[in-house]
Amino acid sequence: MENPFIYSIQTILERDLKKLEEEITLYPSEETLWTTTGAIKNPAGNLCLHLCGNLQHYIGAVLGGSGYIRNRDREFAARNVSREALISEIQKTKVAVRSALEKLDPNTLDNTYPEQVFSNPMTTAYFLIHLTSHLGYHLGQINYHRRLL
Repeated sequence: MENPFIYSIQTILERDLKKLEEEITLYPSEETLWTTTGAIKNPAGNLCLHLCGNLQHYIGAVLGGSGYIRNRDREFAARNVSREALISEIQKTKVAVRSALEKLDPNTLDNTYPEQVFSNPMTTAYFLIHLTSHLGYHLGQINYHRRLL
């Protein structure tokens, strides 16, 4: 039987990654994916790369052993990555998340997350909740950014 917590996290992440792909597709042009204005310094393209790098690292590599190597600086420095490449990265992220969570041992949820991320240790379950809300936070920013343009 599936673990209800892991199933819930996986369902929400997959739903929001699908929505991320829809948002990227809804931008009127590739140029607008990279538009910044005023105090908005992180355009949708960078936020998309950041979300994909974040999930592929913390879930795919750390929990799933995917071998993904994150380049966080590039997530925010890259410019003019094509819409097609962004969508491809989202697809890779979906696969990495699904693969890692499908094989995650439910007994590890109460263990300390295997990588130090914040100043205090946290359980794997806590960090999965954090990662899910992090995706939702930036997804909302992307949606708002798109509609402002």
